[in-house]
Amino acid sequence: MTSHAKKLLHEALQLAPAEREALAGKLFDSLETDDPDAEALWQVEIQHRIAELDQSKVEPIPWGEARRLIFGEADDSARD
Repeated sequence: MTSHAKKLLHEALQLAPAEREALAGKLFDSLETDDPDAEALWQVEIQHRIAELDQSKVEPIPWGEARRLIFGEADDSARD
């Protein structure tokens, strides 16, 4: 994450929960694809992953651990 993005994140985290939620929604919407098949493909992937969990083929991990693996962040249980 760039220093500019970190600064924006820091500022965004100071917002009230409803404002953070609205901002997160707008950011997420900005990532939407124009691919008309994307939603259907995600639904297939979600069902596949649920089946793997149900069949104990994979084991879920806590969000704090996943975040560390993805972003290399220190554990901060308060953000879970």
